[in-house]
Amino acid sequence: MSNTLLTAQQVSDELHALSNPSIAEHSQRFFKTGPGEYAEGDCCLGIRVPVLRKVAAQAREMSGSENLKLLTSSWHEERLTALFILVQRYQKGSPSEQRYIFRAYLDNTKYINNWDLVDSSAHLIVGAHLFDQDRSILRELAASDLLWERRIAMIATLQFIRNGQFDDTLELAHQLLHDSHDLIHKAVGWMLREVGNRNRELETMFLDSHYQEMPRTMLRYAIERYPEPERQAYLKGRRASVDPKRVPPTA
Repeated sequence: MSNTLLTAQQVSDELHALSNPSIAEHSQRFFKTGPGEYAEGDCCLGIRVPVLRKVAAQAREMSGSENLKLLTSSWHEERLTALFILVQRYQKGSPSEQRYIFRAYLDNTKYINNWDLVDSSAHLIVGAHLFDQDRSILRELAASDLLWERRIAMIATLQFIRNGQFDDTLELAHQLLHDSHDLIHKAVGWMLREVGNRNRELETMFLDSHYQEMPRTMLRYAIERYPEPERQAYLKGRRASVDPKRVPPTA
């Protein structure tokens, strides 16, 4: 497949030719596509991510309209490939193209409907676009009834974290503290851990204020890289550090 302007159908045909039934069967289980699961009804072709990235690189000049056709596909790997293309286009795009991609992304969140789809794109498109702009839309996404929009909001802050900005992550973590879904618990815990990798004291301040009300999975993800005595102290319901003068950043 040459690196030319491609149609969604051409990319789809290429991906179907690369499909692997045994991998697809595993992916259907791994991504929770069964009845009552969070990705119920999703369909997998069975293609490894490095292969999808290669196809996306070859199709990076695909037009925006064709890319959106791919993004709205019923096939998981086609949607992921579309997101890889969007990320590439965003990173190399003009300001006007970046605005288009950002808007198209948020207009199609119902198709960005699994954790790998979110995690491979939210910080690189939504986070990147909001880096020097008003970020209030993240609070709206975090309040959404759509699971994937809430995860997009949280993962988008990874872009800020990597640039030494932590306030939005902590604010959204507080907003999502009592979310009912395991995938949000994991996302919040992961982002808190990323904050701690750069500023352990700030993460500890947040944990000391909220660990008793945090879902267990969220807490485990957040303290994964703490020294074992501190991890156990949190898990057993004891503060790892006691300082009554501390003021929680999101209280």
